[in-house]
Amino acid sequence: MCLLINARLEGFGVHARYCSKMKGSFVVLALALAATLGFAETAGGIKWNAPAAWKAQAQRPMRAATYTVPKASGDSEDGECAVFYFGAGQGGGVEANIKRWIGQFDAPAGGPADKLAKTTKATVGGLPVTRIDLAGTYKTSAGPMMQSTGSKPGYRLLGAIVEGPEGAVFFKFTGPAKTVAANQGAFETLIKSVSR
Repeated sequence: MCLLINARLEGFGVHARYCSKMKGSFVVLALALAATLGFAETAGGIKWNAPAAWKAQAQRPMRAATYTVPKASGDSEDGECAVFYFGAGQGGGVEANIKRWIGQFDAPAGGPADKLAKTTKATVGGLPVTRIDLAGTYKTSAGPMMQSTGSKPGYRLLGAIVEGPEGAVFFKFTGPAKTVAANQGAFETLIKSVSR
């Protein structure tokens, strides 16, 4: 049990040399701290902290991580935050991916979503980050490069592309608009936690 606790909490400053001396109350406190803060994840030379309320899914092809985001009251399904990392120089450029994400949506009136997309650029943890926020009818797909398999009206996407030292890492949070709005703060906190 000590090894698991140490591995999970290493990002919070709990080191192996303390493990053998842990008392039961300290273990409980450390686990409570981890549950509150979430666990650090890594890909592409960067790390981030996932929100504690988001449930990590099993590993999936082409994804560094996938989180189930709890649905808001009144929504029929959960949201999802997928983190993609394809390797250094892989996955296409930032602008091409922003364009591809926009292409996965139709505006509420059925037209192109590019006029509704809001994009911004910033630096987080010394790394360039390009953000996108758009809403409309989401054309779902089975994977990042695959054709649409259906459509979901009233959806929203919050995305962030972090240009990490080993290549771009793509954070794509999609779900019913109300669920995304309810979890927008958690997504912002996740992106602000990004560091080398």
